[in-house]
Amino acid sequence: MSGEAVAVLGADAYTLVSDPDSEPLERAHAILAAHPVADGYTGLPWVLRHLPWYDLELGESSVDTDLPRLRDGHVGALLWSLHLPEGLTGDRAVGATLEQLDLVKSVARAYPEGLRLAGTAGQVADARNHGRIAVLLGPATAAALGDSLGILRSLHALGLRALTLSGASWASGAGLTRFGEEVVREMNRLGVVADVSGASEDTVRRVFAVSKAPVLCTRSAARALRPHPANLPDELLAELGAAKGLCMVPMTAEQTGPTVRDVADHLDHVRAVAGPGSVGLSGTYDAGTAHPRELRDPSGYPHLVAELLRRGWPESDIALLTWGNVQRVLRGADFTARAAQLRREPSTARISDLDG
Repeated sequence: MSGEAVAVLGADAYTLVSDPDSEPLERAHAILAAHPVADGYTGLPWVLRHLPWYDLELGESSVDTDLPRLRDGHVGALLWSLHLPEGLTGDRAVGATLEQLDLVKSVARAYPEGLRLAGTAGQVADARNHGRIAVLLGPATAAALGDSLGILRSLHALGLRALTLSGASWASGAGLTRFGEEVVREMNRLGVVADVSGASEDTVRRVFAVSKAPVLCTRSAARALRPHPANLPDELLAELGAAKGLCMVPMTAEQTGPTVRDVADHLDHVRAVAGPGSVGLSGTYDAGTAHPRELRDPSGYPHLVAELLRRGWPESDIALLTWGNVQRVLRGADFTARAAQLRREPSTARISDLDG
């Protein structure tokens, strides 16, 4: 640009010349306005449960996630984790999960101008079209079932839409037991999505084989780049892609690294190995973990998308990453449930019958 042009255009030209990153960031905001983030995990329910008072609409300094920051980051849907601290089992796990379900519903009702409960792909899209952030209940921990398919059905009736298949006798390091396989089949019949983040490789592969619906990894990155136990090796990433599942890469320094570029490296790798239809985003905020400097809270998502634009990601792949892939998984779960309910009655199997 000539000196005359700078002189004529004034401050606007100076901003353009002095800030070469402004264009990718502006494009990122525009893309996210059309294709908002469907975030795979927030630990907010457990944190709010222990706060005496909070205001998510005005902004809440005691948490990572509030409505102003979600809006700044263009978040359109969010899975609210019902995970429990280690050691809670049996009736205590069931009770604590029910309390968190009740809390999330109360929070959504308290902020009707910002949040809306959703259980299907259509309801998620409807919430977004009305300017609300869709609240999806789950994932819950496997211990929340109390080894009972009846409790699974009750949790689903209360809104549960995702369950993590680890930490139970029927979903352990040895893989799924016969009862575990029946849990997956009943989840398919109900429309509860299987989350295999943190599950053993044997369990993950067995879930791929048994489930007729797409599978989620709500907090998994690439083990080839960072050897965290919850990250997936390339062989499993390839199998996940072949099964039309979804790996939602977490924004944590521990799993992906300390910078936005490290997170983008994982997204590049998962896209290359599993395919652009099998990669998503998982903020993992309010889960007690440190985050990359540029992604300390959900408002940082535009900076991540700007980094992907600099790397040459097409808008179509970014649209899948932020919104489209989650919608596909939810639609797949809905379709599988409708088909299964035509041919399968609710299972009455007990763990003692199948596993002894």
